[in-house]
Amino acid sequence: MDQKIPYDDYQLPVVFLPSYESPPAWIAPQDRIHHPDYNNELTQFLPRTIILKKPPGAQLGFNIRGGKASQLGIFISKVVPDSDAHRAGLQEGDQVLSVNDVDFQDIEHSRAVEILKTAREILMRVRFFPYNYQRQKERTVH
Repeated sequence: MDQKIPYDDYQLPVVFLPSYESPPAWIAPQDRIHHPDYNNELTQFLPRTIILKKPPGAQLGFNIRGGKASQLGIFISKVVPDSDAHRAGLQEGDQVLSVNDVDFQDIEHSRAVEILKTAREILMRVRFFPYNYQRQKERTVH
């Protein structure tokens, strides 16, 4: 029978670890394509084009964060539900690659805002990049 030693009787510092969880069952690579535990759909991460038309004085329907200072780019941080941006497919975590052929991958935040606010028609290239978006949120308070 296993006899437990009282905590105070241990001679070295002791760390109690949580109980071990078994890893998930191994699934052969050829069987993973149709297995429900594996998501093989990577098209959500491919760049896509969003087209928005903005009447004078209208809101964009989304917010951005980031910029050159963060070294991670410009990201969509909020999309207003039922806005034109939402209906066009823009989502939180999208990285803005370009707007009207202006590269947004190394642009100051203020310049990005200026371009977006002054444009009447916006042709955006974006890609869903949740990993860098999360890093962006961790680095900035903006």
